[in-house]
Amino acid sequence: MTSTEQNYIKAIYHLERNGRPVNTNDLATQLATTPASVTDMIKKLKQKKLINYKAYYGCTLTESGRKQSLLIIRRHRLWEYFLSKKLGFNWDAIHEIAEELEHVSNTELINKLDAFLGYPEVDPHGDPIPDANGNIATTEHTVLGGGSLGKRYVVAQIGSQLPAVLELLDQKHIKIGTVIEIKKRFDFDQSLEIKTGNKQLTQISKELAQHILVKEHE
Repeated sequence: MTSTEQNYIKAIYHLERNGRPVNTNDLATQLATTPASVTDMIKKLKQKKLINYKAYYGCTLTESGRKQSLLIIRRHRLWEYFLSKKLGFNWDAIHEIAEELEHVSNTELINKLDAFLGYPEVDPHGDPIPDANGNIATTEHTVLGGGSLGKRYVVAQIGSQLPAVLELLDQKHIKIGTVIEIKKRFDFDQSLEIKTGNKQLTQISKELAQHILVKEHE
């Protein structure tokens, strides 16, 4: 499979999680390409039995396509973990590098990388890492913006890998594992005043809160 084909099935996997078939316009937007190019690639992926496609309906991954996409995601997230935990890259820099490294598909290398890292379950952004068989854990995290006043939550996952979002979270001292208590919700714009693990009060926008996925603090 070419790197472009890998990018396509990975994009379809992420878009398909909305629970509906993926149309060509959504794929074109996701991959910053033209609908005509998407149509050509869809034909190739269908011939390789990686996707199901019906005109005016959209495409879905076949079982084979889903497994292949999860193995790509596995490589991507393991490389992100390696770059962050072993090489010291900040979490806002690792995504783009891992986008290149994920196409190194030597199975033995990836399995040894997994073992070397101690079989991590999530990447630095809190996203679950698929296992060697293409199985991935399900998560039931909630968005911080929907949390209750006075309750304490633990940051479990970040829903965006945009550097601007991650840089802002760094400024707010928010990372995976940070304990957050919602102190106030402002009616005007639904922004939040929160207390983080370091006991500091800070204010975050509604938009930023939508990117912070949490679980209740025990």
